[in-house]
Amino acid sequence: MDNKSNSSHPFGSVPIEVTISVGKARPTIKELLDLKNDTVLVLDRQIDDPVELFVGNKLVGRAQLEEITQGANTGSLAVRITELFDQGQAAS
Repeated sequence: MDNKSNSSHPFGSVPIEVTISVGKARPTIKELLDLKNDTVLVLDRQIDDPVELFVGNKLVGRAQLEEITQGANTGSLAVRITELFDQGQAAS
């Protein structure tokens, strides 16, 4: 992304929400009703699998999960972008 060309755009400073999807769990209704503190839901992904980035309902890219290990955000979860999709590009 070229930040210089976007810096003069009138909407350039409007914040948006990016949702990071790490996986899905598929409990039965009984398992869902039995949820309590400390219940572990197993996801359909491995820890090193790419995560998906969504803006609204649109898949816009993929990334790897990382932990910030220094500075003011030490211990925070972050993502390293590995793939961004063009507007016309279909995600595969």
